[in-house]
Amino acid sequence: MSRGKFITFEGCDGCGKSTQLRLLSEYLTKNGIEHIFTREPGGGKISESIREILLNGKNSEMTDECEALLYAASRVQHLADRVEPALSSGKLVVCDRYVDSSFAYQAFARGLGFDFISKINSFALEKYLPDCTVFFDLTPEQAFVRKHGADENDRLEQAGMAFHKKVYEGYKTLAEKYPERIAVINAAQTPEQIAKEVIQTLKAKNCL
Repeated sequence: MSRGKFITFEGCDGCGKSTQLRLLSEYLTKNGIEHIFTREPGGGKISESIREILLNGKNSEMTDECEALLYAASRVQHLADRVEPALSSGKLVVCDRYVDSSFAYQAFARGLGFDFISKINSFALEKYLPDCTVFFDLTPEQAFVRKHGADENDRLEQAGMAFHKKVYEGYKTLAEKYPERIAVINAAQTPEQIAKEVIQTLKAKNCL
């Protein structure tokens, strides 16, 4: 049995990833393509527990370094619990956020640097680099209008517009750095237009 493909979806909060995950799932199911959907942080019992700590709006005293390390720890567990078993069984794995989120949010926006984030995520980068990463290109200003503001219970969404602008610039930098892996899609289009482009992109990357 051939190994499955690993696809990740990235973008600013409110860029429309959830809608595109649903539309892609409908397409994959209709075409009989075995797949799983998962998310980061989360995707398994331990990783979901870490997610609750990371996103809890009451944990405002968390240091940036602690945040980055918790994401990396959750990721390693998630890979073992969900991603590796699915890939080994030949399934397509689609993950809502992955290591590029750590680069955009912690390396760029938090200012921790590319080297630090690379080191603590070396396991993921060396063993589980995505076959294709889809970046939904929508500015944080557009995204927050779309989702009617930040979630008051989400610690990262409450970080402020200046922070989210840095996240966006981080993503743009990553897309320029890794054009062979990261496909940029204009997320200001209609959901149907975006979904069509996602499928075309994944086919071109030999992921479908």
